[in-house]
Amino acid sequence: MFPSALPRPRLLSPAAVPGLRWGIIGPGWIADRFAEALRHHTHQQLVAVAGRNAEKTQRFAEKWAIPQRFDSASALLEMKQLDIVYIATPHNHHFPDGLQALRAGKHVLIEKPLALNAHEGMALKQEAESRKLLCMEGMWCDFTPKYDVITQLLLNGDLGDVHTLLADHGQYFPANHRIFNADLAGGPLLDLGSYPIALSVKVAGGVPEQVFAQGQAAPQGVNGQASMLFTHSNGTHSVLNTTLFSNTPGRAVIGGSEATLTLDGPFYAPGNFTLSASQSSQTLVWQDAGQHYAQLAHEIEHAAWCVGQGIGDSPVRPLSTALMTLITMDEVRRQLGIVFNEERPH
Repeated sequence: MFPSALPRPRLLSPAAVPGLRWGIIGPGWIADRFAEALRHHTHQQLVAVAGRNAEKTQRFAEKWAIPQRFDSASALLEMKQLDIVYIATPHNHHFPDGLQALRAGKHVLIEKPLALNAHEGMALKQEAESRKLLCMEGMWCDFTPKYDVITQLLLNGDLGDVHTLLADHGQYFPANHRIFNADLAGGPLLDLGSYPIALSVKVAGGVPEQVFAQGQAAPQGVNGQASMLFTHSNGTHSVLNTTLFSNTPGRAVIGGSEATLTLDGPFYAPGNFTLSASQSSQTLVWQDAGQHYAQLAHEIEHAAWCVGQGIGDSPVRPLSTALMTLITMDEVRRQLGIVFNEERPH
């Protein structure tokens, strides 16, 4: 039966979220949005930042009134008055920086993707478990109110049997952008493609049974476009595309026997969606509060809540789910012949 109203998002009580002392490793573009969300939309403390470029790190520290700045992750991690570290370095540094932070006894929130591949992701999971520390992937969309409502619709069975997922994420980048740099694990899969692949794993509940992938190289030598068809154990087909060559609508459609969910583009970001009944004209519309990157605050507060609860693995985005996304991306890359520099024999 079509629901009479959308579920309410399940938000954390501010009283349940302890104030932690945060450090940032990698003061780049996403770290800037993260710092703004933390400063203006949470009660967390930002106490330290580390970066390899001293001038850039100083500007970042001054902009966000961060009292301690360091020219290396090692120096930052020696701080005793530091509870948790946000890893915002390039993709190929997520694993070594995350591992170093865990070994220094710090909880970690690692910007997506968790690591380059499932092998590295599993090593992070095992290290966190052995030290009883939180290790969480910053797949920020999963923590937003919008995604929580979608999760409830799926769990309630309001879409019926889900048969089809369509999703794309394409953006145009100039030729000199770091996303074309093979030394930084360039290409669309980790930056852009992780969103539709993660959505397919979430909707279908696991790694696909079959993967068919086709790719197109960029002139710089990295993959520039990937199109994928996944078949899941429950019969769902996921049809996905990601590209660096052009801006695409960025919408997603989850088609079920009872209802269809259509997410406005970009589907992974705060925004609107429509739930439409299959056998009537009934619709329900989610209209997001917006604020876009301000909603990074939800993953920040969730990480702090996990630490306060003594939970080493997020119940919203457990590491097992992050690993399923990496396993799926590993198979896509295998079919497309994409090998990152760090994976090559030395």
